[in-house]
Amino acid sequence: MGPSGSGKTTLLSILGGLERPQTGIVEVAGHDLGRSSHSGLATFRLKTVGFVFQHFGLLETATALENVELALSLDRCKRRYRRKRAAELLARVGLADRLSHRPIELSGGERQRVGMARALANDPELILADEPTGNLDGENARIVIELLEELRSTHGCTLVLATHDTALAGRADRLISLVDGRAVEGRAVEGEAP
Repeated sequence: MGPSGSGKTTLLSILGGLERPQTGIVEVAGHDLGRSSHSGLATFRLKTVGFVFQHFGLLETATALENVELALSLDRCKRRYRRKRAAELLARVGLADRLSHRPIELSGGERQRVGMARALANDPELILADEPTGNLDGENARIVIELLEELRSTHGCTLVLATHDTALAGRADRLISLVDGRAVEGRAVEGEAP
């Protein structure tokens, strides 16, 4: 958690292998991200990380189904499997009736749910969500957060969520506050070390 400009997006980008750390060692799921090759980082992102972006990150010319399928096609999955898996994930986030709709035909909440389905496509160990409710009204924000929590528990993955929303941060198992790129405090669930 932290205000705009505190380093939340940069931290998620480093954890997801999109940016390299300038100093120190960053190890995620057994991968030393600072020493990994470009192809090693691409494989890490494909196999280990699911991204949920604030501005959705969807291809505007592709349907909801095709946007989710894209993550699977990068992993060279067969077309029949891609279609089936993408449809299942979209149904899981409540969009079974919106498979053929393009992003422009979807509400903000629906677009974010397509992004969540895409993030889950390759069964990631880690989901990184950057301000996933930042562009949503209160009701859609609630739906997205409840879905993220449900998907995290049913898929058994780690969810790292960046936000400046105190109500959303209050739902976290562990909270790390960032100011000017530095962790300044942390709160852990009872019984855990901060």
